[in-house]
Amino acid sequence: MALSPYVPTAFSSLFRFFAFIFLRVIPVRLGKTALPVLYFVTLISSCFVTPPTPAVQNHPTKTEPAKPETETKPLHHERSQSVDVWTTVLFSLPSTSRSIRITHLVVNTLLLFAAVDFVAHPFFDPATDVVFTRVGAVYPDSVKIVVRYPEFNSTESHVKIVWREYKEMAALEEGWRDGPVVKLTEANDWVNTIGLHSLWPSTAYEYRLSSLNRTVLPYPPTPISFRTFPDPRLPTGTHFRFVVSSCVSPNFPYVPFQSRRIKGFDLLAHYLWPMRGKIVPPAMDGSFNPEVSQSSLANLDSTPTPTIASAPSTAVVTLPPPEFLLFLGDFIYADVPFYFGDDKEAYRRLYRRNYQSQSFRKIYEHLPVFHTYDDHEIINNFQGLANDSTPPFPNASDAFKLYNADGNYESTKKDQYYYHFRYGDVAFFVMDTRRYRSNVFDDDVHSRTMLGDQQLSALYDWLGKVNTTATFKFVVSSVPFTSLWGYDAQTDAWPGYADEKAVLLKALHSVPNVIILSGDRHEFAAIEFNGDEDDNGILEFSTSPMSMFYVPFFRTLKKTSDAMVSRVKTEVVSTDDGDEVVNTKYEIPQEKVLRYIASGNYKWSAFEVDTRDLEKPTLKLEVMIDGSAAYHLMIAGKPVKLYSSTALGTLVPQSFNKMFHKIGLRPSKWF
Repeated sequence: MALSPYVPTAFSSLFRFFAFIFLRVIPVRLGKTALPVLYFVTLISSCFVTPPTPAVQNHPTKTEPAKPETETKPLHHERSQSVDVWTTVLFSLPSTSRSIRITHLVVNTLLLFAAVDFVAHPFFDPATDVVFTRVGAVYPDSVKIVVRYPEFNSTESHVKIVWREYKEMAALEEGWRDGPVVKLTEANDWVNTIGLHSLWPSTAYEYRLSSLNRTVLPYPPTPISFRTFPDPRLPTGTHFRFVVSSCVSPNFPYVPFQSRRIKGFDLLAHYLWPMRGKIVPPAMDGSFNPEVSQSSLANLDSTPTPTIASAPSTAVVTLPPPEFLLFLGDFIYADVPFYFGDDKEAYRRLYRRNYQSQSFRKIYEHLPVFHTYDDHEIINNFQGLANDSTPPFPNASDAFKLYNADGNYESTKKDQYYYHFRYGDVAFFVMDTRRYRSNVFDDDVHSRTMLGDQQLSALYDWLGKVNTTATFKFVVSSVPFTSLWGYDAQTDAWPGYADEKAVLLKALHSVPNVIILSGDRHEFAAIEFNGDEDDNGILEFSTSPMSMFYVPFFRTLKKTSDAMVSRVKTEVVSTDDGDEVVNTKYEIPQEKVLRYIASGNYKWSAFEVDTRDLEKPTLKLEVMIDGSAAYHLMIAGKPVKLYSSTALGTLVPQSFNKMFHKIGLRPSKWF
């Protein structure tokens, strides 16, 4: 029985639509099943269709003489025919032309091959031979160095770090010192992390790799340079930049023959070092500060809470060199678009793939990178339940630890992924929001925890220590802290752990100049948190993806929260009896959106911190979308009288215990 020629047309059009969505818009996991099914249904249904019969041409009659064959057809008729052909091919419309029907098949087959290439490329290109080294955690007197240097036909090899102080015009073979030896084993995928110690604060160094007999290895072709962080005990203030983003997948949106490219990192490299033909780092003494055009940021006086201003005008400014990249999770997508299974090698392969990318090399060979992780390093919406044996955490954790976590700062507790660090008088706490979170669906709403008792205690301890020893405090979460996002963010992000969030939020309000950094949502949002009348203001900046999909048309971020906080407005009113002070009570939203930018496959936020004037500390934000500046903000922080960190033991009870008692906590067991 013959089918209507429009049956395969419908299936073919549906196949092409889903292929476009899967390859260019969002790589939903359903695509790996739907696309081959639609392809073969289209192919099979085409076999049961009788091709349309060409229309019979009318022959000329005696009363209507035939037109000469040499007569030229009108130009608009040829254009019309061309448009008809393209429309037929685009929508797989039935055609009497055999060549067009073959074109339909070729187009569909190429789209199927593109989908297979996108899904299976990590399997066919496992990057087992990738060689790399990068700088991880940077201290005032030391640094962590990550090395991968495979030795085939062996199970173990050794590589030596050779280092020296960086000098602009130093001779190539002058002043090198023997550093530590890195032991590399096949069991650890030829990756290891080593520390380089006895360095000076705020000093530029460089290193290269050699064999044990000091023969310089071919990689890296030029030495890797870095700069140690300033000594936080010196109350001189700081001026530096850092970058924040999350969520990256190679070659999305899909482009043929670009499977190793990560375009977001290409754009970031050009943004950080725009005046270099080939991407190399700025001068390590900070002398190279490219002049770039960006919005000027208003000079605001410090106020009791952070003050914010947008900046409409344009000015030329000199920027400090970037110091590090904070990557807030979803560095790999283990389950999108295809989950290769709970297998150690499957996870390692995805990390190797990213480090193999020349796009990412432009960043990690010239800029320290600090990581946390989120669900897609493991599996979608993973909940660890404080049980390290919860599958697939063991195998996923193994790869994350080798490639990213070992290069991070050391945690206060052994074998933990949360950590904190400082850059001068600016402090950071990076949370682990996956390993200890309880079951958001089964556990009692009041007993749910995102961080677990041990990590929460470490966070409160950190808050106490940095309260008066750091100017700006950055709290880093892989998932958004705000409750304004809908859809699965209500269970996968902090809203699902409302009681813990409320207590933590109260503590953060009691500390001046707190900024929350988050990712995950593949959108950008700036959120303002309002507390009680005397509370410090809190801002959250959520930025992603670095290089991945965003969802068009659908928006799930509310502008304000339903929860409100009370305020009192005091006015002097003239009456017949004289001036009278009137207090008017009003309410404002507890959470409010300052700016929301949903579109864009490539997003990051760059922060410029300037605390050189301790009475007027400032934080400038620049949000980049698809390589172009999309938003600027300036925060005038509250002045903080800094105390020496050597006296932390005496400062904590005096400066912070009262705050804890104010919000109903008894922190004696933490200190």
